[in-house]
Amino acid sequence: QVQLVEPGGGLVQPGGSLRLSCAASGFIFRLYAMGWYRQAPGKQRELVAVMPTGSSTNYADSVKGRFTISRDNAKNTVYLEMNSLKPEDTAVYYCKAQRFSTEYWGQGTQVTVSS
Repeated sequence: QVQLVEPGGGLVQPGGSLRLSCAASGFIFRLYAMGWYRQAPGKQRELVAVMPTGSSTNYADSVKGRFTISRDNAKNTVYLEMNSLKPEDTAVYYCKAQRFSTEYWGQGTQVTVSS
């Protein structure tokens, strides 16, 4: 049974930091590209950051220099370190695993940036 579990969301003040994690099980984690997406109210889901099976990374322009994606294949976990958070970063954040046409999604975790 495939699971992507994402604890770690919450409320943070503007300028603050938060670290999301996504623990995977039920598939061979190291073979899958891992990504973080987000969806704000009334908006479409968008890519935040992606990390293929190697060490390369790709980020949305809106988060470059502020967010860092990383993965630990030994722990079957992908992380998203978020710094200098802005109110416009408020959204439900989802992790995604993808290999060719197969993809799995986490249930999402709410991140709210507000004073």
